Amino acid sequence: MDNRYSLLGLHELEGVGWKTIQHLLSKFPEPSVLIGLSASEIASCGIRASVAELVSARLTPSFIEQKLHLYRSQGIQILTRFDDGYPERLKEIAQPPWVLYVKGDSRYLNHHLLGIVGTRTPTLYGKKIAEEWASALSRTGFGIVSGLARGIDSKAHIGALQGKSKTVAVLGCAINSIYPRENALLFRQIEQEGAIISEYPIGTGMRPGMFPQRNRIIAGLSLGVTVVEAAEDSGSLITVEFALDASRDVFAVPGPINSRQSSGVHKLLKDGAKLVTRVEEIVEEYQHLFGGDGIHVVLKPEPAFHLTKDEVEIVRKLSDTPVSIDTILEDSQFTFGHLHAVLLSLVLKKAIKQLPGSTYIRA
Repeated sequence: MDNRYSLLGLHELEGVGWKTIQHLLSKFPEPSVLIGLSASEIASCGIRASVAELVSARLTPSFIEQKLHLYRSQGIQILTRFDDGYPERLKEIAQPPWVLYVKGDSRYLNHHLLGIVGTRTPTLYGKKIAEEWASALSRTGFGIVSGLARGIDSKAHIGALQGKSKTVAVLGCAINSIYPRENALLFRQIEQEGAIISEYPIGTGMRPGMFPQRNRIIAGLSLGVTVVEAAEDSGSLITVEFALDASRDVFAVPGPINSRQSSGVHKLLKDGAKLVTRVEEIVEEYQHLFGGDGIHVVLKPEPAFHLTKDEVEIVRKLSDTPVSIDTILEDSQFTFGHLHAVLLSLVLKKAIKQLPGSTYIRA
């Protein structure tokens, strides 16, 4: 049994955590030698007796083979610290996971990744920024990493999937768990077109602290982390702390001064985060990674459809702020029937979005 599988076996033992594995590896740098040792032999190296007994009794070739069969049967890849494909940037953080469970393509974990995080209850402004910027960064060549939570995380993944690069979702639960359930379709799409990862084995129940801990992985995989809307008590600020600890860039998108969802972002700006109001300002920090003439940002792809003269007029009257159909009607001087037809055509062409209350914004 080789070292990577032996490390997987240790990681799968209930009651053996990150620090226990670190202690074991400090005494046994090649964990494969643990297989077959007696509890007394393991304990003689300074390992706690209860841990030594657990490892001696449970860490067997049959136990490891059983786990490998389980993961293979569900299409889950295993990456351990002994694997060449283990993300290099993740090795730089304080407590890199010993094992990563991966659905999708694990090669994306070593791409140029940027984190986008924020509140689970974003405003329309926050949703729009997260999705549009993630899409633009993806088309520029960056992968987007986030936590698959509702709100900003989900919008970042959706935006990334619209671009040419891939997205990585870091779970705060077991690799076979979809949380929140409303993201089941998004989970499947990322599995097919990107990568979903977790450090938690199949069967791990939800516990307090698991989601904050996964934030260190988001920060570790990222070249930099962008915060789009976060209150002062937002969990996304934990990701910022991990990012700073790992010497990652932290970018903050300002919002209205009276918006609770932006209060945490504004505090970050006071504390020295980099203020960004254009996605190009993020890209400029990493031009050197692409060589040549650098990279060009296209915030929105050119539309693959033709707009009529009347449609262009309506689009120009809209912005990120919702406008009611009554206001558009008054401004345009169109008849109601004609305006309704123009709006419907623009929605179908995805040039504008219709919101509740018969209001519209640019897409």
